Amino acid sequence: MAGRGDNSKAKPGAPADTEPFRRAVAGCVRSIAASSEVEVVFANERPGLAGERVRLPELSKRPTAQELAVTRGLGDSMALRLACHDAKVHATMAPAAPDARAVFDAVEQARVESIGALRMAGMASNLSSMNAEKYAKANFAGIAKQEDAPLPEAVAMLVRETLTGEPAPASAGKVLDLWRPYIEEKAGGDLANLKTAINDQESFARVIRHMLSSMEMSEDLGDDTEQSQDEDNTDEEQPRSNEEEQNSSEDEAGSDQAPAEESEASQEQMDDGEMDGAEISDEDMMEDGDEDSETPGEMRRPASPFDDFNEKVDYKIFTQEFDEITTAEELCDETELDRLRAFLDKQLAHLQGAVGRLANRMQRRLMAQQNRSWDFDLEEGYLDSARLVRLVIDPMQPLSFKMERDTKFRDTVVTLVIDNSGSMRGRPITVAATCADILARTLERCGVKVEILGFTTKAWKGGASREKWLAGGKPPTPGRLNDLRHIIYKSADAPWRRARRNLGLMMREGLLKENIDGEALMWAHQRLIARPEQRKILMMISDGAPVDDSTLSVNPGNYLERHLRAVIDQIETRSPVELLAIGIGHDVTRYYRRAVTIVDADELAGAMTEQLAALFEDQAVSPRRGRGRRAG
Repeated sequence: MAGRGDNSKAKPGAPADTEPFRRAVAGCVRSIAASSEVEVVFANERPGLAGERVRLPELSKRPTAQELAVTRGLGDSMALRLACHDAKVHATMAPAAPDARAVFDAVEQARVESIGALRMAGMASNLSSMNAEKYAKANFAGIAKQEDAPLPEAVAMLVRETLTGEPAPASAGKVLDLWRPYIEEKAGGDLANLKTAINDQESFARVIRHMLSSMEMSEDLGDDTEQSQDEDNTDEEQPRSNEEEQNSSEDEAGSDQAPAEESEASQEQMDDGEMDGAEISDEDMMEDGDEDSETPGEMRRPASPFDDFNEKVDYKIFTQEFDEITTAEELCDETELDRLRAFLDKQLAHLQGAVGRLANRMQRRLMAQQNRSWDFDLEEGYLDSARLVRLVIDPMQPLSFKMERDTKFRDTVVTLVIDNSGSMRGRPITVAATCADILARTLERCGVKVEILGFTTKAWKGGASREKWLAGGKPPTPGRLNDLRHIIYKSADAPWRRARRNLGLMMREGLLKENIDGEALMWAHQRLIARPEQRKILMMISDGAPVDDSTLSVNPGNYLERHLRAVIDQIETRSPVELLAIGIGHDVTRYYRRAVTIVDADELAGAMTEQLAALFEDQAVSPRRGRGRRAG
């Protein structure tokens, strides 16, 4: 990471212990981003940045010095974006034309990376390694014609060279040279102004917009601002127009604020369904997270079905100041987690065999659907031994490779949401923890990623939220009046072996309190909808309706239940997420379309495996009541 240069090198021979390197990289990412909330994961997926979640590539067993440098560079790049990039400013200043937007996005990334390169020599080295690797993988060295060379990357290279003085790496080939005369002829004067604006994103964006205008790719930002002001004056009431005329001396400040005001107005129109297709596209780019749309290889986050949802269903939250989203490691030290996990294993030693048999049965059912198949006559992949003769006769003969097809379940993620309320204390929470643990291991073997979440409150009877309400004079109908605690036991990208002991936290005395199911479902859904996998499954495990004495004492008796029903309806009718539920001694079929109710907690393992296996087999799971299938 930054400042370390090439000090970390893999040792030859036995596989290297990469855990210290991972911890160092994660710590440096949080330090550069100036946020302890940043989550850093290593996965066999394309690197990406989503919100405050940094995904870096999984390290090989014997990482080379180049691989380590590239990983550090990717971490530096994403951390710098978190620290030096304002998504709202970027969305406001960005041009609408797709080609111009691509250049604008690439240059903004060059700006934030240049800031880091100028501050630290080690970071400059890491970023250089990262970019060299990126251009090499894109085969830029093989590009010989201007029409084949990507203009956004060429402009970004030239901007980076102008800001840092470092030339493009050799792996970039002739991409920059092919475009340099054109760029310098059209916008050479603007390049000189970039250094003075590097630390001011808005000023920098204005220079880039002027460059794009000079290159005849987009209108200058001044024209856009003037036009938006004219539209605002047309739509607004006359008294406001008179006021603007009287305050003509503040035109410059007003023009800076106009884009933000226009953005808010556009958002309101979008919610009411009054925007045309082009405007919706622009607003989606702003609202769905600029980090996602601008990170190479990241899919754009889908629009959430919960925009302005609480207002529409008449659900209020008195304050979110005391809510928390935390991990098991943050709530409990490693020694206690190990002790609680051992206690959990001891409590259910006899049940693990039965649950394990059910999990193995489900695994066999899933694996039976994953017949291996290959695509042949490809230009890259594994060498096809059946074509060796053809290759020997004519080495230049193409299409001599094969590649295994992706199996049905490799692009699926499952989220298990476990009710951590006081009514689950004892056998129900013990069985739920064990079943989640074993199912996560089973699905991981089948190539399905699993996330395990829990939800409860930080205190009984309202906690700090109620105290604030009392101190404020008890305003009527305050809405939800408690401090939420949402717990991440296992993230989808974390391997089972690392998260195994976290589930022991459910055995901790004093953890289980009250349950507000509607907001927990929304939280789990939002995490799931942001995942890149195509198929998303959400399973709720609960033993009762939402209950929070503090909230229900100052609101209608069905306040939380009504909100839960509305949340479920939104997910089932407007979301691509597949939702199912298991009720322990509680009839959840009243709420969920796809649900099952069991009487005894020991039946949970059978119900969970049956429901998930049926989903993967694309069979409709009909709601049923009464006694589920007993484990084992």
